[in-house]
Amino acid sequence: MERENQFIGQSGAFLDAVERASRAAPLARPVLVIGERGTGKELIAERLHRLSDRWEGPLVVMNCAALPETLIEAELFGHEAGAFTGATRAREGRFEEADGGTLFLDELGTLSMAAQERLLRAVEYGEVTRIGSSRPLRVDVRIAAATNEDLPRMAREGTFRADLLDRLSFEVITLPPLRVREGDIPVLADYFGRRMAAEIGWEAWPGFAEHVAEALEMHPWPGNVRELRNVVERAIYRWDDWSMPVGDVVFDPFDSPWKPRGSPVAPSTQARAAKPAAAAAMPDLSNVDDLRAAVDAHERAILEHALGRNRWNQRQTAQALGLSYDQLRHALKKHDLSPRPAAPDMDGE
Repeated sequence: MERENQFIGQSGAFLDAVERASRAAPLARPVLVIGERGTGKELIAERLHRLSDRWEGPLVVMNCAALPETLIEAELFGHEAGAFTGATRAREGRFEEADGGTLFLDELGTLSMAAQERLLRAVEYGEVTRIGSSRPLRVDVRIAAATNEDLPRMAREGTFRADLLDRLSFEVITLPPLRVREGDIPVLADYFGRRMAAEIGWEAWPGFAEHVAEALEMHPWPGNVRELRNVVERAIYRWDDWSMPVGDVVFDPFDSPWKPRGSPVAPSTQARAAKPAAAAAMPDLSNVDDLRAAVDAHERAILEHALGRNRWNQRQTAQALGLSYDQLRHALKKHDLSPRPAAPDMDGE
């Protein structure tokens, strides 16, 4: 498993998780990696492998949710020829493939109870038996497993074997979601932005406009780092002028006025992007003591976002906001907003 992604971040919660993985890596013990989607669970599994004395051995990945229940056991433990319909020849399972290395089981919580029982024996005794065979095979495999499920709750409810959970939880590394990684969003956004800019041949990296940086900070990031990467890379490749700070970001790529109406339409991307920027600029509503200043801050944030979204084209911005051209010009003058911000100094690029 080779990955382009790197560990990027400086928050204490993130660095603590990485440090725990580094300390556990040399030990031939199972490790559970817990975290929301997109938090980097597979990268932690790779770190566990690369920093162990098994680094020259195989790192085998299996997504337990990607296969139907009827095939999971055959995929994990292998099968003999004729073991079931379609098994025309014998095949090694993932445990045999990972012998001498690490087996990473993603989406562990989706395993059937039957597969959990066989996995328990493999973990406890280091033996696997192919389907259709009565001869156990010895394997030397280090297990790393990941899930976004609450496995202790599943064990209490009887949907996950408590004894298997005990065997697999020698160490549990819980990855923090991006929204609590203080200071990491700007660092990650800059890293992904620079990389994408280089990929598409930009001559320099102009950075993000202030209102876009604020919107990135305020977004809840349900898809975490994976979502952030997609949002940033999409914003870069859609931006036409590399000499200007990136002034538009779309969080929902499915948002469109022509979106099929079979399901409720999500709030518009423009409204979502404008709202975080405005929220960042406005004072706490529970402590507003200057109504005019609060309204002005909200109005300015909306103008900044709309200008960026429309490439600082004033007529398009006016139309998007339901204003006349003269009304927009008056609003820009009122808030001392330049309709086209100066390009940044590129000497250091």
